[in-house]
Amino acid sequence: MPAVPAQPGRESGEGHGASGSFLARAALLTALLSAAGSVLGLGRDQALAHLFGAGSATDAFLVAWTVPEVAATLLIEDGLAFMLVPAFSAAIAARGRTAPGAPDPVRAFVAGSLPRLATAFVAASLLLIAGAPQLVELLAPGLPDPRLAVDCTRLTATCVLTFGLTGYCSAALRAHSSYLAPAAIYVAYNTGIIATLFVLADRWGVRAAAAGVAVGGCLMVLVQLPALRRRLAPAAQGAPRPGKAAAARRMDLAMVAAVLLFALCRQAQVFIERFLAAPLPAGAISHLNYAQKIAQLPMVLSLMLCTVTFPVVAKALARGDTERARDRVERDVTLAACIVLLGTAVVFACAPQIVEILFQRGAFTARDTAATASIMRVYSLGLLGHCLVGALVRSYFSAGRPSWYPLAAMAAGMTLTAAAGTWAVGVWGVGGIAAANALGITVTAALLLGAMGRHAVPVRLPVVLRELGKTLLAACAATGAGLVVADRAAGPVASLAAGSLVIGAVFCLLLWALHVRAFLPAVRTATRKLRNAR
Repeated sequence: MPAVPAQPGRESGEGHGASGSFLARAALLTALLSAAGSVLGLGRDQALAHLFGAGSATDAFLVAWTVPEVAATLLIEDGLAFMLVPAFSAAIAARGRTAPGAPDPVRAFVAGSLPRLATAFVAASLLLIAGAPQLVELLAPGLPDPRLAVDCTRLTATCVLTFGLTGYCSAALRAHSSYLAPAAIYVAYNTGIIATLFVLADRWGVRAAAAGVAVGGCLMVLVQLPALRRRLAPAAQGAPRPGKAAAARRMDLAMVAAVLLFALCRQAQVFIERFLAAPLPAGAISHLNYAQKIAQLPMVLSLMLCTVTFPVVAKALARGDTERARDRVERDVTLAACIVLLGTAVVFACAPQIVEILFQRGAFTARDTAATASIMRVYSLGLLGHCLVGALVRSYFSAGRPSWYPLAAMAAGMTLTAAAGTWAVGVWGVGGIAAANALGITVTAALLLGAMGRHAVPVRLPVVLRELGKTLLAACAATGAGLVVADRAAGPVASLAAGSLVIGAVFCLLLWALHVRAFLPAVRTATRKLRNAR
């Protein structure tokens, strides 16, 4: 993170609240690095499509890819972060109250928690390596080449250790208001996969992609170690003493169970999709994967602000400042919805053009483009639900207390996804699986939003629903305009450019006309800066 002057006696970005300029810079930097990581992720998928197309080999690898997908959700993006960010925030707050010469609560927490977690990560990796054949049979019982999937699964199983260490480092750094290194992890990860692919693809085939997961995981840890060492350097309080600080004595097992079960339940939607798609013709799992990766890019970008402000909400709740936490959550939800719905409009209107530009080369044919684009449009219908789940669930766990409601809401959505997908796959094939995903996650989002006042930060539900409704109306109108323009332009690049331009213009104009609260401050800030520049 660029140097930000710290107020005397406290760390940058802490205290009664990080300044708006600090949060804006942190969110911008996180978004830029996350966008770079997403672009490299697309490059990774392009390399995979170019080298292996969409067939049985990529299907086998994507079954193994379930392991890093689940590990990323549990250990980096959701599960571990929901536990560790509040815990580190509490230790940082305790550091400010610690008498001179006393042990540093932050270092004590690290000394008491990291060895135990690392041991658990190693054990889980070894268990997955040993049980890879059974795991493949469970995930995709109709796979044509299970041996290839087993080999890939054993290589990707190493990510449980590396992702766990990555998530620990990221949580510690974000709690310290340090965002540069955590935001760069996916740049390092995807760079490692792409490099390994091109070095080993000729000799190892699709196994090279699985080896790249192992290499990329190591790079994610290494890119954060220098920043973490600076933050945990020995302080004046003295050496860490495990067991002397309350934060280090125990980690609330109920909190651990609630967070990890929620994250696992959320990721179970991927299991359901691949289980239902495994008996379908070769390439079905690959088409689902490519469509999902592109469609979810807007959702990933929209949640960057929530990632930055999660420690802010946790610290506000720790101080008992419920009003500040409520205002922060309301702003985050509405702004994230604006970003994801703009991306949804572009994805739905320009899906064929996006897939053709990104993937249609080498072994990836025009038939694959058409199949992927149709699935991508269906997936896009659930993007708002995915975004809201990611934004809202942070509020449930911000106080550092166990909450079982998110798990119940996610289980309801997962059950609906499984039931609807089992029926729809026989009617619409792969498109039915994507539709079931969109339906299940939307129901989960509605359940989480409706219960915020009872179980989490008491947001003003009518205000949030009104803002979401206006934003959704603007997105629908922009999508219609984009479809008309994209169909009339010649060539995929010109069509995508024209459609995106029209969608952006119509969407922003309607947000301004409808007085969407999250949009107007950005316009005023940009206008003021333009006047000052002139």
